[in-house]
Amino acid sequence: MGKKFCIFDMDGTLVDSMGWWERMEFDYLIARGAQPGPQLNALVARLKPLTLIDAAGVFISELGFRDTPQHIADEMNAVMAENYRLRVPVKPGVKEYLEALRQRGAKLCTASATDVRLVKICLERLGIAEYFDFMMSCEEVHASKDRPDVYFEAARRLGSKPADTAVFEDSLRALRTAKAAGFYAVAVYDVHSEADLPELRRICDEYIGDWNRAARKLSC
Repeated sequence: MGKKFCIFDMDGTLVDSMGWWERMEFDYLIARGAQPGPQLNALVARLKPLTLIDAAGVFISELGFRDTPQHIADEMNAVMAENYRLRVPVKPGVKEYLEALRQRGAKLCTASATDVRLVKICLERLGIAEYFDFMMSCEEVHASKDRPDVYFEAARRLGSKPADTAVFEDSLRALRTAKAAGFYAVAVYDVHSEADLPELRRICDEYIGDWNRAARKLSC
């Protein structure tokens, strides 16, 4: 991977958090009256690339929730904040990979659908926040990752162009967005995206199935 500018998703890419998100979303929706079953499973599967504000909009339009989007987002963030503070682990090999990139002089940032305050809480606890020049959220550009706004803004802050910038993602929808916008697309394996793996590998410029192996290769 020869790119000197790198944009990293957090959930499912740098940290093993998707199981925590799915459990929280299921528990939250069921507590609010949603019925367990295939429809709820499909709804939760659609949420990953979305900001919580956009996810809340889905709950309002499709499930009839009467709260404001911000109120719903705040409730869900409050639950996940404790998981980020205490439980969510970094994926093995991530720190070594980031260190290898820094040794090569790369500039790094995160661009996540998660509130940037929670991103900082998590990455600081895990000891990898120092590798990133800055962290940003989709909420700052008011668009989820089905649009490339967050990647364009991250590249602008890095001082790079899309073609010179690698985007690391485990989500098929997010990777499609980055690829279509002209970025170098790096697909990262996550067990919660395993069903999309053939398509992820087909469309990406590079695939990382194991961070430890990728770090060793990058260090050579």
